[in-house]
Amino acid sequence: MEINTDIKTKLKILMALRQMSMQDLAGRMSEATGKPYSRHKIYGKIKRDTISFTEVEIIAKILGYKIEFIEE
Repeated sequence: MEINTDIKTKLKILMALRQMSMQDLAGRMSEATGKPYSRHKIYGKIKRDTISFTEVEIIAKILGYKIEFIEE
């Protein structure tokens, strides 16, 4: 559960940097995917650890970021 809280906090920070609310993000995700999203649905997926990698990629793109894997 500690990891999920950390992800939720990081997401809130990234959204704040873009001056975007969770409701705004949910609306943009609905537009991008054609599927209904709400702020409750996104928070629930994070809390239950059921958010897909594709959804994370969409969130990153909406917020103006890309996900990169870097070998350690």
